[in-house]
Amino acid sequence: MVDDHATAHAFWLRAPGYGEIRSVTLPEPGPDDVLVRTVRSGISRGTETLVFRGGVPPDQHATMRAPFQDGDFPGPVKYGYLNVGVVEQGPPDLRGRTVFCLYPHQTAYVVPASAVTVVPEGVPPARAVLAGTVETAVNALWDAAPLIGDRVTVVGAGMVGCCVARLLSRYPGVQVTLVDVDAGRADVAAALGVDFALPADAADGRDLVVHTSATSAGLQRSLDLLVPEGTVVDLSWYGDADVRLSLGGAFHARRLSIRSSQVGTLSPARSGRRTTADRLALALDLLRDPAFDALVTGESRFDELPDVLARLAAGSLPALCHTITYGEG
Repeated sequence: MVDDHATAHAFWLRAPGYGEIRSVTLPEPGPDDVLVRTVRSGISRGTETLVFRGGVPPDQHATMRAPFQDGDFPGPVKYGYLNVGVVEQGPPDLRGRTVFCLYPHQTAYVVPASAVTVVPEGVPPARAVLAGTVETAVNALWDAAPLIGDRVTVVGAGMVGCCVARLLSRYPGVQVTLVDVDAGRADVAAALGVDFALPADAADGRDLVVHTSATSAGLQRSLDLLVPEGTVVDLSWYGDADVRLSLGGAFHARRLSIRSSQVGTLSPARSGRRTTADRLALALDLLRDPAFDALVTGESRFDELPDVLARLAAGSLPALCHTITYGEG
């Protein structure tokens, strides 16, 4: 899809519900820049379908901007942040390397060299697109600080919830249950090495619950599963949807807590000792784990992206992480 080094193609949301492919002119790379040819990008289903529907509240337009977003919400806007490509021009130590960048869906792009992170050997591009999601999970677990032997439930088996569950499964002695309304996610849970339950069947008495379903029912069930003085760490992005909870009884009597976690800011638990670059490099290193392949559930060509996002937003295309492939030339 790249005509030459000056022209590329990008996915744009023209208006809520309407996507299109546009030609874009690339700037000439400077001495500290890289020109990257995209080989695979991933759709962050929850956030990107919310953007596609025009569901970003006006007071969150600035907060929700992606690092290399063009345009503004609700549209026209070029949005996305799970991109893996090969460096074609740039510093000698990066030329020819496969890199991850928080860049939208575009066939090629020019960014500062500091904006890309080298993908470790042995991590295929289709898995590497999960780096931004694993980074969110890392930040959440820095916030949550689970302890050895904890009983932990993750409510919501989407991309973020599954990444959190897999990382938790590697903690010594931690019992992890993934909860979702879709019984079909039991197979994904098994591939991730954790237990699975439907909401009505989930065991209570949990020391920690991580909530990612972006629904009121999911957040309420998360609270119901806690031990006294337990905490729900909420990673959900609700957009402009109202959230309703029943807080009239057990919430106060059992001294429960709800804590938000958001990847845009480093967890206070590590902000003095880690940078966002450190966090992303850690996420890519964790993706050496082939269990994460269970989250990559489909692929489509770049030119199909307007239809793919419409189907994901409508719920007619089931997916965890749906990836986009890019042809040569």
